[in-house]
Amino acid sequence: MNTFKPYLSAIEAPSLAEVQALPGIVLLEFGTEWCGHCRAAQPLIAQALVTQMHMHAPWQHLKIEDGPGRALGRSYRVKLWPTLVLLRDGQEVGRLVRPATVQDVVTALTV
Repeated sequence: MNTFKPYLSAIEAPSLAEVQALPGIVLLEFGTEWCGHCRAAQPLIAQALVTQMHMHAPWQHLKIEDGPGRALGRSYRVKLWPTLVLLRDGQEVGRLVRPATVQDVVTALTV
């Protein structure tokens, strides 16, 4: 059973303007439910997020389903999944593609 939250579909996902208007720290995770790399990264990302929750002010994690013609993924030049994009007040401050370890994710989340 999958205990991880699902990716937001194209209908549910926020627009670029909405994402850029979000205050504070936001982690955008681009991928798909069927992507093997995305599925393998879920435990790593979850563990890193728990670690970081205790170290920083409140922040948001948005999982965005990506694919051909998906505007938000194209706006952030996503080429491979999963791609993690870290924003502070709507501006990109970090990026990680296909994390291999929890430490990769923790390092990327350190702002």
